[in-house]
Amino acid sequence: MTAPVAFREARRDEVPAILALLRDDMLGRAREADDLAPYLAAWDAMQGEAANRLIVGVSGDQVVACYQITFISGLSLRAARRAQIEGVRVHPGQRGQGLGKALIRDAETRARAAGCTLLQFTTNRSRADAHRFYDRLGFTPSHIGYKKTL
Repeated sequence: MTAPVAFREARRDEVPAILALLRDDMLGRAREADDLAPYLAAWDAMQGEAANRLIVGVSGDQVVACYQITFISGLSLRAARRAQIEGVRVHPGQRGQGLGKALIRDAETRARAAGCTLLQFTTNRSRADAHRFYDRLGFTPSHIGYKKTL
């Protein structure tokens, strides 16, 4: 990383910058909308969900990375508490400099602090570079994910 990056909870006024990161690939451009209102409403709803946080990586005053982390209590795996991460993104100008690894380490630290014993996520099958990245960090593609649009 060229400049220090601090990870912290996102602010509402950073939603447009986060949305720009989410749009920064072929999949994101096709699925994210231009209207900011639903994203702000979702951010507001997330603030009322104690186990659901949106995290940003900030360098200076610029949002250069983001992810969402949700803590889930459950009965399976000996009542394991798990952390689900989503929307993992790094600014294109910051890629290849260790920021992605730092982002995942931040998520791991938050998950452990919340009493989680498992960190999980889904990733689109077409993201071959991301799959190699997650493999290098010790993640195992152990499950098949299914989704159904409602």
